[in-house]
Amino acid sequence: MKPVLDSLIDRGHQVTVLVPSASMFMNSSESARFRYEPFDVSVSLEEMEEFFEKFIQFSMYEMDHMNYLQIYLRFIDLMKLDLQYSLQYLDGVLKSETIMKKLKEGKYDLLLADPIYPGSDLAAEILGVPLVFSLRFSIAHNWERLCGQVPAPPSFVPGAMSKLTDKMDFSERVWNFLFYALQDVVMKHIYWKEIDKYYSDVKGTPINACEMMGRADIWLMRTYWDFDFPRPFLPNFKFVGGIHCRPAKPLPKDMEEFVQSSGDAGIVVFTLGSFIKNITAEKANMIASALSQIPQKVLWRYSGEKPETLGANTRLYDWIPQNDLLGHPKTRAFITHGGTNGIYEAIYHGVPLVGIPLFADQPENLIHMKAKGAGLIVDLNFMKTEDLRDAVKAVINEKSYKESAMQLSRIHHDRPMSPLDEAIFWIEFTMRNNGAKAPEGPGPRAHLVPVSLPGRPGLHPHHRPVPHVPLHQDLQFLLPEVLWQEGKDKEKG
Repeated sequence: MKPVLDSLIDRGHQVTVLVPSASMFMNSSESARFRYEPFDVSVSLEEMEEFFEKFIQFSMYEMDHMNYLQIYLRFIDLMKLDLQYSLQYLDGVLKSETIMKKLKEGKYDLLLADPIYPGSDLAAEILGVPLVFSLRFSIAHNWERLCGQVPAPPSFVPGAMSKLTDKMDFSERVWNFLFYALQDVVMKHIYWKEIDKYYSDVKGTPINACEMMGRADIWLMRTYWDFDFPRPFLPNFKFVGGIHCRPAKPLPKDMEEFVQSSGDAGIVVFTLGSFIKNITAEKANMIASALSQIPQKVLWRYSGEKPETLGANTRLYDWIPQNDLLGHPKTRAFITHGGTNGIYEAIYHGVPLVGIPLFADQPENLIHMKAKGAGLIVDLNFMKTEDLRDAVKAVINEKSYKESAMQLSRIHHDRPMSPLDEAIFWIEFTMRNNGAKAPEGPGPRAHLVPVSLPGRPGLHPHHRPVPHVPLHQDLQFLLPEVLWQEGKDKEKG
């Protein structure tokens, strides 16, 4: 989101970012071009960190050894706790007279938010400002499908996190249908019921929160057709995947020297992201042994104890300039956990990858890359030394992987405007027009057969569907901050 905020400021806008006191990922005391507005929450930072550790443990180590029923029961427990914390965060804004007074007096022109944190739609309603969402996806496309009214026929649109692609046989289509249905039932009775109650209590009148979410003016989807599978969408859904990508910058001198020492073999970039501080010594040694058996030099972001099997071709770093390394001409492959940012940097620079998914959207992202022919996947819990070694060798030595990665890169770059420019355009469009209401989707009006009311021939009852629950994305707690955009050249209230 930061590139969007910086670009808005460059264009003369004033930006305020709401930051909770228990934020794991933003520090309101840090210097920034935008203004922070801290707010107090009743949940502690320690509680959030403990919850995050539980989620990581479940996703990385427990899930692979559970059946579907056990996974759902455990997921429901985590979701209930996540929802509890989310509503405590929301209390810190909507139930704070001080914060709400500041927001109302600020005379903001637009609210920009990631809906993985609930309440931004309710806040926009109370403040009377247009709303723009920034979203990767929701599980089974619940929010997009049930709130945004985007069609998602299970016959050809695989549910997000279903581990399916757009190439489904009959049995996979049946599973896809059941996956959608199960998510709707679980979320309706566990998540959506609580959100409806919270919204209704705040407004003092019955509220359908999914319907309120559907009133968002623009949905900025952090994906694009270089990466996503074909599916129908509505006019107010805009695709801005790779919004953070940029050309590579020069590497630090010592790192450049190591890269150049690779010769014609080139380098492999390896990171499991910033959330995983270390892995078990056994896994680290297995990985190090696999990397020692390839001819490329390896730059591995790793903060644990040095593996005993570390090869002379591998160098460990606490931090690496990932984008700049992926854009280096000597980079041959990328070993990644599959986070969206890293995936899009690989697409931007045309680098094939080997994925080791850990949690949240990462398995889904890597399934897309494998289906596109630009990568392979190995399982952290079950892979052996030779599995990782052979996968890395395959994506480097088999030309099809590089060709597919370059094809995705060409598609990504060959568009009328950059993803960042497109996001800025639609944000400013919404402000200029005091909203950007697209034509309503067919969802509320659709009937299996024509219906007439008794005594009123030809009159169709236009009713809302029974509210379903958009599944809370696994990483809901990762971005609890709500981003606010203040109008261009506007005097402070």
